[in-house]
Amino acid sequence: MKMIVGLGNIGTRYDETRHNTGFMVVEQLARDYHLGAFTHLKQEAVAVTGMINGEKVMLVKPTTFMNDSGRAVGPLVDYYDIDLDDLVVINDDLDMPVGKVRLKTHGASGGHNGLKSIINALGTNKFNRIKVGIDHPKHGTVVSHVLGKFTKEERPDFDQAVLTAEHALEDWINGKNFAQLMNEYN
Repeated sequence: MKMIVGLGNIGTRYDETRHNTGFMVVEQLARDYHLGAFTHLKQEAVAVTGMINGEKVMLVKPTTFMNDSGRAVGPLVDYYDIDLDDLVVINDDLDMPVGKVRLKTHGASGGHNGLKSIINALGTNKFNRIKVGIDHPKHGTVVSHVLGKFTKEERPDFDQAVLTAEHALEDWINGKNFAQLMNEYN
């Protein structure tokens, strides 16, 4: 089984915020493949499992807050015995412009507390990830920026990035090597 984890903050007040980019990508994938509703798991997450192009896939949204994402991801990876090659984590990235998508097979957290928590929980930084740009704030604080919603001007670029991330995930589900996908999508 392949596991795709979208990072974000649970709760309606965070819906559609920049920090919930990972949630928005997995929600789009679930809608497009008619996988049904996300249901609660005992590992502090909601998930939906289904078949995508003949491959069993679990889409996950941790119900911890962003900074504690590893508290959900670590136990899920252990419980379902997920090989790290079969895991992808999707997160927002302040260091890339809105609309840019970047795939990585490993690396440091880049200051992203959700990734830092997952690295600590897994005991390694060698797991696949898709980073979706949300840009640096033009005004105000980083916190208000990541917890804010995309502007009307940013939304078309963000929506395109969600589709790009979804296409990369589909290619990966269909058997393409993640390192090869980096060459295609980065």
